[in-house]
Amino acid sequence: MEFPSQLVKNAVDQLSTLPGVGKRSALRLALHLLKKDKEKVEKFGQSFIDLINNINYCKECFTISDYDLCQVCTNPNRDKGIICVVEDIRTMMAIENTLQYKGVYHVLGGLISPLDGIAPDDLKIEELISKIDKGNISEVIFALSTTMEGDTTNFYLFKRLKEKSIKISSIARGIAIGDELEYTDEVTLGTAISSRLPYSDSIKTH
Repeated sequence: MEFPSQLVKNAVDQLSTLPGVGKRSALRLALHLLKKDKEKVEKFGQSFIDLINNINYCKECFTISDYDLCQVCTNPNRDKGIICVVEDIRTMMAIENTLQYKGVYHVLGGLISPLDGIAPDDLKIEELISKIDKGNISEVIFALSTTMEGDTTNFYLFKRLKEKSIKISSIARGIAIGDELEYTDEVTLGTAISSRLPYSDSIKTH
């Protein structure tokens, strides 16, 4: 693709690094920004600079936060004895939108995937074990995508936690195998959380 300006090419090259954005879409976005008021474009760009420079991660559950502790972890009405284990903030947000879950979260930061070079040590698994070992945890819910990577991570966590004195649950399998939880509708996801089953039962159904 030939560009009339190196500045336009640079912008397109950067925009096309975003997921799902090809060169043509990136060009359309770049030209759209050129039509906007300069002050608005600067505000648009500054928001991402602020995001990178100022974002925090909750010291308790490891989700993205403006502060040292996120709004969920500081909420006195949340049940701190129930931990919902999720892959990333997208899944956490999807579950929060169901309004069906009143516990807290633990964000792993990914899923075990040997093909992608992601091992257990690359995730926040030891932090989860440490949190449980401190006591006061009654239940851990596995809320990971029903993909091979998600199932692998679930099974690894189960092996690490099965000797602990806690209840280990998994979201109900009303969600189709292979689905990413962030794309699941709120009603289905809410029902899956509310109808969770002991994880050992979910192993038997495979």
